[in-house]
Amino acid sequence: MKHTQVSHGPTPLGDDHSTDGESSRLVGSDRVLAVLKELARYPDGVGLEELTRVIGSPKPTVHRALGALRRAGLADQNVRGRYVLGDELLRMAFAHHEARPEHVRVRPVLEALAHRFGETAHYAVLDGREVVYRAKVDPPTGAVRLTSTVGGRNPAHATGVGKLLLAHRLGTLPEVEAWIGDASLEPRTPRTRCTAAALHGDLRATRERGYGLDDQENETGVNCLSLPVYATSPTMPSGALSISALVYRTPLHTLVDAVDEIRAVLGPLGEPHR
Repeated sequence: MKHTQVSHGPTPLGDDHSTDGESSRLVGSDRVLAVLKELARYPDGVGLEELTRVIGSPKPTVHRALGALRRAGLADQNVRGRYVLGDELLRMAFAHHEARPEHVRVRPVLEALAHRFGETAHYAVLDGREVVYRAKVDPPTGAVRLTSTVGGRNPAHATGVGKLLLAHRLGTLPEVEAWIGDASLEPRTPRTRCTAAALHGDLRATRERGYGLDDQENETGVNCLSLPVYATSPTMPSGALSISALVYRTPLHTLVDAVDEIRAVLGPLGEPHR
């Protein structure tokens, strides 16, 4: 049987004095990770003095953590001597990101929301004048479910996800008019916004409140609330999630009242990084 040798010398960071060697290593690892996470906040680099102050550890401790990160390729020093994230970390992150489609990352959020509200949760992206559903999670219970399908499409101007994504792209009335062009907007229900002025007003309201609404505009008896998802870009939503609910079961005001809770479930995926 192979035995693990526990060192009784200084820990990797040198200032953890626990009598339990394993606990000391864990504390040291946590501090190295804290330094790594802090480096991510400084794309132009950060000096040792400032990093020490922010981390709140002695300078030798932070310096040793940086040394460990540099040896692993996870940190580096630029020509000005400031510390930045290393190329190896960026390579791993981008390789992982490329291999992991955004709808896979969003799915646990959809499952949590479908379970919480007992309604269908979607993830959709904008494709021209339409939205395409990339993921869908039905509620675990309920006799009536929506007929939407993964890969299915709906007109962007009539859906909560579509209007939310358009709100990030069409900021002025002329831009809305140009997007509509010569093609008329289909009135899916009597509530659908079918003129440039009406759609522009809705997009402006969407930007102001930070979420999109579909008040039976795409399908009578169904409403939804949508939020942006920043899965592939730090500033522009890659898509949007929505909770699509049957009106008699979950009125629109119920979703609006719970928007902060929905944002909390979405977490960092719902936050732009400027």
